[in-house]
Amino acid sequence: MKHIILVTGAGKGIGRAIALEFARAIRHHPDFEPVLVLSSRTAADLESISLECRAEGALTDTITADLSNMADVQRLTTHIAERYGRVDCLVNNAGVGRFGSLSDMTEEDFDYTMSTNLKGTFFLTQALFAIMERQRSGHIFFITSVAATKAFKHSSIYCMSKFGQRGLVETMRLYARKCNVRVTDVQPGAVHTPMWGDVSDQMQALMMMPEDIAAPVVQAYLQPARTAVEEIVLRPTGGDLQEE
Repeated sequence: MKHIILVTGAGKGIGRAIALEFARAIRHHPDFEPVLVLSSRTAADLESISLECRAEGALTDTITADLSNMADVQRLTTHIAERYGRVDCLVNNAGVGRFGSLSDMTEEDFDYTMSTNLKGTFFLTQALFAIMERQRSGHIFFITSVAATKAFKHSSIYCMSKFGQRGLVETMRLYARKCNVRVTDVQPGAVHTPMWGDVSDQMQALMMMPEDIAAPVVQAYLQPARTAVEEIVLRPTGGDLQEE
């Protein structure tokens, strides 16, 4: 059976790792036929991950989109509806962040973060949940953060956006349980991804890697339909990286 799976932010970091993990799941689940709809802002990144997933036997479909742009969100949802007529899994992974002292944050920083992390995520979820609701099946993952429940001093806007995503997660569950749709909130701690920029070898040694997040996401999806993994919290063994 084919599974139509949309992964946003699939070009880099956690999204890339999740896409590849879905493709590799074919090795251990012969009946699993993922059709990976991979979305990112950068076409070259999508082509690279698409080739890797196809090498594992998965079907792929790439679409360049910026979730902060409502026209791109509409184009992405229309593409899925018209091409496939269904969607089995949405991985809301695309996210951005600006970090610094509270007094240094600007309106542009605020709009940049909220337009993707909240606005884009909300309207993409709204559109694709409507399809899941009609088909009475589906699974929505939100890759939020430990910053969805814990404040970090230099992450004021980012924390605000992630606390907001958690509100959407909890609201979605009220709808999803009525139509057999599963919702999973994935809260990673520090993961070595491009969002962190250049980090020292010493700091990298304290961080998780994207594949550490990807494996439990795919495992949660492959649970029997009667079972919903509602929350996955992953931290480095040494705990959260501490801010000065």
